[in-house]
Amino acid sequence: MPLSPTTSPTVTPSDPAPPPQAYDGTSPFPPDGPAPARSGSDRLYVTVTAVIVVLPFVAISLAGWLLWGSLIHPADIVLAFVLYTITGLGVTVGFHRGLTHGGYRAVRPVRIALAVAGSMSFQGDVIGWVATHRRHHAFTDRPGDPHSPYRYGTHLRGQLRGLLHAHVGWLFRNDRTPPERYAPDLLADRDIRAVARAFPALCVLTLALPFAVGWLIGGTWRHGVTALLWAGLVRIALLHHVTWSVNSLCHMIGERPFRTRRHDRATNLWTLALLSFGESWHNLHHADPTSARHGVDRGQLDPSAAVIRLLERLGWVHDVRWPTAERVAARRARCQPLNP
Repeated sequence: MPLSPTTSPTVTPSDPAPPPQAYDGTSPFPPDGPAPARSGSDRLYVTVTAVIVVLPFVAISLAGWLLWGSLIHPADIVLAFVLYTITGLGVTVGFHRGLTHGGYRAVRPVRIALAVAGSMSFQGDVIGWVATHRRHHAFTDRPGDPHSPYRYGTHLRGQLRGLLHAHVGWLFRNDRTPPERYAPDLLADRDIRAVARAFPALCVLTLALPFAVGWLIGGTWRHGVTALLWAGLVRIALLHHVTWSVNSLCHMIGERPFRTRRHDRATNLWTLALLSFGESWHNLHHADPTSARHGVDRGQLDPSAAVIRLLERLGWVHDVRWPTAERVAARRARCQPLNP
């Protein structure tokens, strides 16, 4: 979506048409379309969810402790942190708050750089990513949503199955989101189209870069391989699961202090705030999608908003949609209960 002379979209796409049949908020979605259902809280389900999310990270930490000095080096950790931050902010600041929702307008070099950084996260080409996310907002947690955890209903088995679907299962469904419908502004942008076409090459780059830097620092190909493992593969996997957790956990667990549309169960989950660069303040985001800041209450850390603020002060972004006290208060009124 060109920033000049064309104006970036500033609102989330509205439903182009009502769902083919009424949705009661509790039933599984119709078999011919992706959509959400109703949520129920169960201690067993929460425990299983926590194990699914935490156990892989515990395993990685244990592997790091056991392999320190042989298959993992301090430079690998530093490089992984740097690349995680760059690519993660490319997704949150670039793909999400900028290109998807028009929370700010960026000068073209910054716009392109953020699109490239986000593409190096291995989460898909920029146009496809934006189209899918706009569709998610158009049909949040009801039929049409590509990754709602309520797809299989609100009973325990359905929600556990839905959690897996929202986290990763939806990626394996042949359910293409047409960019012609959801991202025509990006299709009209020559530079963004070029970044999207370059996605395979950027995937190679995001793996080749840590290998090359590791070899350069360590002086041997073995150091390159360990850097590829930790700053390449593990870094990508961690960012994937954090992003997917916003799709899954942040629609099932957490607090809902702000009003959202009917059936929309987006939540705030503080435990993911830093790893997701502020994206897990998901309830406010769904209450006010174009807001450049998601963490609006005291103590809610939002690194992505801090980066946007820095870019604004440098003169690299403008027309930033910062939340106002009145706007936040209006969305806090008449808070929705968890169940419709």
